Amino acid sequence: QVQLQESGPGLVKPSQTLSLTCTVSGGSITTNYYYWSWIRQPPGKGLEWIGYIAYSGSTYYSPSLKSRTSISRDTSKNQFTLQLSSVTPEDTAVYYCARVSQWGQGTQVTVSS
Repeated sequence: QVQLQESGPGLVKPSQTLSLTCTVSGGSITTNYYYWSWIRQPPGKGLEWIGYIAYSGSTYYSPSLKSRTSISRDTSKNQFTLQLSSVTPEDTAVYYCARVSQWGQGTQVTVSS
């Protein structure tokens, strides 16, 4: 069973870059046809899909966040990483990494000075 775990700072200052890592166990991020996503949920709002990195290493981002988003991976560590630049308080959310029905527990990120 694939398990995912998010990690990263819980507090980021405005205009800085948010960086989160998802560590995957129980399966390889390079397994054919697996797609690894980042999703977030701002307080009091619904889920928002941010983007994914595919088994091949290709990426696809939400159009609304594309200009500020980068997803990369470290296959030697079986991890993939989200970077979101120029953050504002509106980027405050619980951030999840996921693959289909398998989700991490989520990590709270607050953007505040």
